[in-house]
Amino acid sequence: MSFDIAMTGFVALYIFMLAAFAGWVIIGNVPAILHTPLMSGSNFVHGIVVVGGLFALFNASTPLEQAIGFFAVLLGAGNAAGGYAVTDRMLAMFKTSDAKPKPAHGHGHGHGHGRVHHLKKS
Repeated sequence: MSFDIAMTGFVALYIFMLAAFAGWVIIGNVPAILHTPLMSGSNFVHGIVVVGGLFALFNASTPLEQAIGFFAVLLGAGNAAGGYAVTDRMLAMFKTSDAKPKPAHGHGHGHGHGRVHHLKKS
């Protein structure tokens, strides 16, 4: 008995739609407090996308396949970098700041927030 399953376009589309629906249902039920750890986890997934794009690029034999692989790597890397930037920004909101705010530069406006330097005329 042999179970040979060929990955046709229809099967690939079905798997993609099933994964998209499962992701939508799972992510839609995540509470807001868990969005930051979820974003960090999704950055890992984007790293896998970059590896898949590299695999497609290295195995490309036509210019069209090379272009598709290149854009897969480009978009995956951009998405991963952007995800890390957003995660860093979200984590910064949870940090406590023990330092006092810096005084405003430039105009003092009489509030003691900076110095006014007078230049002597020669």
